[in-house]
Amino acid sequence: MNSWQATFDDIGRPLAQTTFVVLDLETSGGSPKAGAGITEIGAVKIRGGEIIGKFQTFINPGGPIPPFITVLTGITDAMVISAPKITEALPTLLEFLGSDSETVFVAHNAPFDLGFLKAAAATHKYPWPKFPIVDTAKLARQVLNKDEVTNCKLGTLAKFFNATVSPTHRALDDAMATVDVLHGLIGRLGNLGITTLEELQNYSSQITPAQRAKKHLAANIPNAAGVYIFRDKTGAALYVGTSRNLRSRVRSYFTTGETRRRIRDMVALTDRIDVIVCSTIIEAQIRELRLIQSQKPRFNRRSTKQESAYWVKLTDENFPRLSAVRGTKTLSHEDGWFGPFNGALDAELAINALHEVLPLRQCKPKISLRTIATASPCALLDMGKCGAPCIGLQSSDSYLTITTTAIEYLTADSRPVIAQHESRMKQLALDERFEEAVEVRNRLSAFVRGSSRAQRISALTRLPELITALKFPDSDKWEFLVIRFGRLVGSALSTSGVSLSQTIESLKLAAEVVVPENNVLPASTHEEVELLLNYLESPGIRLVEVQGSWHLPIFGSGRARAGLTEVRRSYEADNRWLAATQFDNK
Repeated sequence: MNSWQATFDDIGRPLAQTTFVVLDLETSGGSPKAGAGITEIGAVKIRGGEIIGKFQTFINPGGPIPPFITVLTGITDAMVISAPKITEALPTLLEFLGSDSETVFVAHNAPFDLGFLKAAAATHKYPWPKFPIVDTAKLARQVLNKDEVTNCKLGTLAKFFNATVSPTHRALDDAMATVDVLHGLIGRLGNLGITTLEELQNYSSQITPAQRAKKHLAANIPNAAGVYIFRDKTGAALYVGTSRNLRSRVRSYFTTGETRRRIRDMVALTDRIDVIVCSTIIEAQIRELRLIQSQKPRFNRRSTKQESAYWVKLTDENFPRLSAVRGTKTLSHEDGWFGPFNGALDAELAINALHEVLPLRQCKPKISLRTIATASPCALLDMGKCGAPCIGLQSSDSYLTITTTAIEYLTADSRPVIAQHESRMKQLALDERFEEAVEVRNRLSAFVRGSSRAQRISALTRLPELITALKFPDSDKWEFLVIRFGRLVGSALSTSGVSLSQTIESLKLAAEVVVPENNVLPASTHEEVELLLNYLESPGIRLVEVQGSWHLPIFGSGRARAGLTEVRRSYEADNRWLAATQFDNK
């Protein structure tokens, strides 16, 4: 008879007997290092599926709460003015959390909440316990697949698991929703035999049998920049990716560092891995986009439906109206258009933004002399938001003035749209009508995103040819690109012993010939154009030659779009910024 008996240390700590503290923070924005303040803390203590304690307090952040944070959370300066500061609240919070030997810290996107709390503790000389950590966002990405949830945001997961409390951007509500998400995830893991805290923590660090068995597929991958393609037994593409170092990236799919469930499923189906070595990393990224678009790999999430993006245009009729359409076949540079948008909702919000500032008609029937005789006006006439051309109260010449102004707002000067919405949003926030302010903010954000993207795309796709150069740091090597009508048609690296001017001329001759189509994307997709634009706006890029005029409007939406670079360039036809001979002298 075997006298050995497992101890609790051997078995691990059962999840049913583990104390979890699920916590959520609201802040005044920014980052811990920037001195941003916590405005609210909410925490729920649970054990065995039951709530055994709750903690909630407002925190005085030591400064005013920005209006956009108030709009998002509903927390105002008046609500926190008499609240304790974080240095006063920390001892009570730490007491509620308990010791790191008995408590597991849980949060959705835990690094965010821990970052603020650890920074506050360090600032005020409180030691922060070394709690075991469970991040429900990370865990959800490992447990759930794309067919179950489109993303792992707290709101999406709360809805998926039928949480009893919906997230509201308030700390205790969000913590309560996270409790239900945690229970739902633990339930799913229980079906896989995960019953202890140790098993939960080690869940993502296991190599699957398929990863181990197919590791040899990465054996002969070159150490170079390029594109890799995972293929199944039939040769169909499963996944397309790109890397500066193909060998290192492909090998990572067969290590413990790869924890994504869908990628592990993809590895299990893989029969071979193809690679395409590229001269430059931007060429590899463009090839990746084109391969994803043409082969539609089942495990790629992005770029598979580029042609289905939504755009907004003025319809081609006597009295044009704004319409959301999919694809660009009906769009031309001469028409009023903007986009692309991430979905129909964003497109509709952007349309509503223009309707707020211009009396464009919103009815869908085409207007003719026959329809005018029998039509009746809608409520927009009484509201002063339409001149009622449908019943003949507005002439085509008068309406043309409105559509011309709309095109001006979209392509050249977006200030009137932005100014009116910002003024309205600020007034609503001052009146504490926060939900309405959020609606205005969403309309403005959608308009700014759509119009700024359109202005940038239009500027590049009009150019017959653009040649760029980038010098590698601490090296004599140069990288050259040729772009025609927004399409990458050639790239090359300089070669020792060959003059730079000769490299450029050879690249021009070997570059793909482009016959542009008559629409806003004459030779490529919007994702390729925007990828090239981001490259062109990166530090160190030099323009060798530009055919045509490349410019962006000074008062366009780009000035208001967060994250958009302030580069504003305008080059006349055939303007050589730096002659090739000057390259040779460097």
